[in-house]
Amino acid sequence: MSLTFHWFLPTNGDSRHVVGGGHGTPATASGRDRPPTVAYLSQIARAAEDLGFVGALTPTGAWCEDAWLTTAMVSQNTERLKFLVAFRPGFVSPTLAAQMASTFQRQTGGRLLLNVVTGGESHEQRAYGDFLDKDARYRRTGEFLQIVRELWEGRTVDLAGEHLQVEDAKLARVPDPVPEVYFGGSSPVAGEVAAKHVDVYLTWGEPPAQVAKKIAWIRGLAAREGRTLRFGIRLHVITRDTSEQAWAEAHRLLDGFDPETVRAVQAGLARSESEGQQRMLALHGGGRDGLEIHPNLWAGIGLVRGGAGTALVGSHQEVAERIKEYAALGIEEFVLSGYPHLEEAYWFGEGVLPRLAAEGAWKHPFRQDAAPWAQVPFAS
Repeated sequence: MSLTFHWFLPTNGDSRHVVGGGHGTPATASGRDRPPTVAYLSQIARAAEDLGFVGALTPTGAWCEDAWLTTAMVSQNTERLKFLVAFRPGFVSPTLAAQMASTFQRQTGGRLLLNVVTGGESHEQRAYGDFLDKDARYRRTGEFLQIVRELWEGRTVDLAGEHLQVEDAKLARVPDPVPEVYFGGSSPVAGEVAAKHVDVYLTWGEPPAQVAKKIAWIRGLAAREGRTLRFGIRLHVITRDTSEQAWAEAHRLLDGFDPETVRAVQAGLARSESEGQQRMLALHGGGRDGLEIHPNLWAGIGLVRGGAGTALVGSHQEVAERIKEYAALGIEEFVLSGYPHLEEAYWFGEGVLPRLAAEGAWKHPFRQDAAPWAQVPFAS
C-alpha cells in the first residue's frame, strides 16, 4: 500500500510565522505577509504537484477566501493536482452543490475532492444565515449527503427531511468520476454521519493512542452500516536535515507568538462548540510548556490557530517514522501544511518522501519512475 499525501493552500494568507485564525477567530496579522493571490497559491500548488502530493486542501469560513472560487482559478494553472475543497452544507442547496461538483469535475478533468465541514461555531454560522444548533447541523449534513450522492448516481430525488426538502431533483450530467467525500467530527452525531455517508474520515493530529481509539470507533460504526471507510489525518510539519534544526525552527515560531494574541485566540477557541477543537485545546492547555505531547508531535501551532493545531517536528527520518507509526494504526492519507507553505512543501517533499519511497511506503503518483532526488543516497 502506498500512502497518500495532500498539501494545503493557505487562502487566509501565508508567512514565515504561523498564521492564526479559524473556528470563529480571525486570521492574524501575519496572514498579510504573503497575501493569498491566485499567483502565489498557484506557485504552491505547482510545487505540491511536482513533489508528489495528490491534492491540496482549501479551508472554509469567514477568515479565508472562498474555496470553490479560489480552487477553480488555481486549477487552471496546474495539470494533475486535485483540490480538497472544504464547504459547509448549510450555505448552499444540495442540488446546486451536486451540480457545482459535477461542473468542477468536467472542467478540471476529475480533480475535485470534497471536504464536508458541518460547522462547529454557531455564531459564525449565524453570520451566514444558519441558525440551527450543532446537532441539527449534523443531521442536516446527513440529509444533504444523501441527496447529493443519489443525484451523482443519476437518480431523480424526492426527499422531505427534517431540514431539507427537494422535489424532482436531478442532474443533466453526472460527475465522472464521482468526487470522494472527506469529513471529520468527534461528536456522536458526527460519527453517525461519517459511518453512513463519507469515503474518508479525517482526524486532527492527536497522539497515536487517541487516534487509534477514534479509528476503532468510526470503523465500528461503519461496519454496522455495512461500509468500510479510509482514514486520514490533518497535521502541520516542520522537518529539517537534523532534529536540532527542526526544533530550532519550532522554537522560532513559538517566540513569534505575541502573548496578547495567544490570550485572545485561546479565549475565542474556548467558546468553540466543536468537540474536536476542545480536544486540540486540551493538548496544550494554553501554555508554552510541555508542548511535545508525543515524540516529535508538537502542540504549539494550536496556541494561535484554530482547527489543526499540532505539527510533526524532527529530522526527515524522525518525521518519516512518525508517519509510519500513524500508518500502522490505519491512517492512509496525510493532509499536511507548514509555514511558509511553499518552502515547507519542499522540505517535506525532498526530505521525507524519498525516505518513505525507499522503504516502499510511498511512490510518486504522477511519475512511472522515481524522481531523480529519490534515487540519491541520503544520510539518516
